[in-house]
Amino acid sequence: MQNTSSTKQRHAVVVGAGFGGLAAAVRLRAKGFHVTILEANEQPGGRAAVWQRDGFTFDAGPTVITAPYLLEELFALHGKQARDYYELVPVDPFYRVDFGDGSSFDYVGDEERLLQQIHAMSPGDVDGYRKLAAHAERIFDIGYTQLAHTPFDRVRDMLRVVPDMLRLQNYKSVFGQVSEYIQDPRLRQVFSFEPLLVGGNPLDTSSIYLLIHWLERKWGVHWAKGGTGSLVRALAKLLDELGCEIRYNSPVTEIEVRAGRAVAVHTSHGERIAADAVVCNADPSMVYSKLIEPGRRAKHTDARIAKVKQSMSLFVAYFGTNRTYPELAHHTIVLGPRYQGLLQDIFDRRVLAEDMSLYLHAPTRSDPSMAPAGHESFYVLSPIPNELAGIDWAEQQPRYLEAVLQTLEERCVPDLRKHLVTSFAVDTRHFAGRLQSMHGAAFGPQPTLTQSAWFRYHNRSEDVQGLYFVGAGTHPGAGVPGVLSSAKVLEQLIPQAELLPESAPGRPRAVPT
Repeated sequence: MQNTSSTKQRHAVVVGAGFGGLAAAVRLRAKGFHVTILEANEQPGGRAAVWQRDGFTFDAGPTVITAPYLLEELFALHGKQARDYYELVPVDPFYRVDFGDGSSFDYVGDEERLLQQIHAMSPGDVDGYRKLAAHAERIFDIGYTQLAHTPFDRVRDMLRVVPDMLRLQNYKSVFGQVSEYIQDPRLRQVFSFEPLLVGGNPLDTSSIYLLIHWLERKWGVHWAKGGTGSLVRALAKLLDELGCEIRYNSPVTEIEVRAGRAVAVHTSHGERIAADAVVCNADPSMVYSKLIEPGRRAKHTDARIAKVKQSMSLFVAYFGTNRTYPELAHHTIVLGPRYQGLLQDIFDRRVLAEDMSLYLHAPTRSDPSMAPAGHESFYVLSPIPNELAGIDWAEQQPRYLEAVLQTLEERCVPDLRKHLVTSFAVDTRHFAGRLQSMHGAAFGPQPTLTQSAWFRYHNRSEDVQGLYFVGAGTHPGAGVPGVLSSAKVLEQLIPQAELLPESAPGRPRAVPT
């Protein structure tokens, strides 16, 4: 039974109320901690915030929900039924891929329908896809089932999986591995684009990320009624019921370290909040470089942080129309004329290309409540270079937004600009500013082989005792399943509250306010 006395309970401070921070808070509460969540912005969600504009509801960030059991677990930990807090509905097709030559491909979970489409497009690739799917399932069994919830804070944790990674050829890229099984260039794009969903370049992201394909095949792709924000609100409601406090508009300015241990956090309001554990749902590069004094971090020095290769950024436009487009799928991947060349422009050359590939989200296909009656709500994102490209987005944003809308109008949303009633967009400045992400990266460190698992920022800090990380920047990585899984990793690293070491001498106890 939990100890409810605030004078005896251990206190955990969670920095950031994104999916990772909210999930961590739920799990910490189950371990007996009093939990305070500090969120810099005016609402919970982080990347999964919600915008309201002219009667339209726009999810700011993630829209694809997979592995729904990870959410259900959080409510079950406290004897609750997830269905009492939110509703998920399946999306079919998972994605419609538009090639621009008049052909399209519906990526679905049903294997028979999938094989029929592959046969219609490239009969010779049917057997190759079966072999690719079997390979993806083997990778999933190791990379997800065995490793996604496992801490990687010791080198031997990495060494024990190296034989499996070699056997599964994880030294190859996703695109390279797919190309060994699939010959049609269009299908190679269909089955290799998914690393982009977690900030990776399919041309050099380890083939271990083929597990995403099998994860979607296994549990499907879902949509939360009311938007992804409804899941954030459900978790915030649960935490409120559990007696946890979320303080908004409370940016953390310093993590106080004494004798090598995190003992408190300081906010922009001049407040000092003592803590037995500090959990950061924030970009680890920014936490180490901005919130912890250089003399307190022997490993994560400024020089080391500067060497971390950050992911690409995103240009995201949100818009509404005064008519509906029932012929659209919920998710559409609008592929440009180039694939490999465009990826190289974004990740390697860091230039803003004239052509583009887009991800179009039309939530009103599944939930008309996201827009006024007879209207349609949209969100479209385009991968772009991060801030290291030096692009002046104050100048470029209007031009790029017009190019995005024109591309959509030509490809899949006819007469779009004629029916447009509201629109706005964000770019690298949003990720660098509001979300405090290094170089405006949309997903934290790029998920290359040498920045994954043990090589990624560890969930338990090597520099500061009592400091932990959840979210996209740490193991296992970005994407809603990865972020929720990082809280499961945390659960294994932090002992029950009553087993925590006694506070340092002279250190004030954390008293809830």
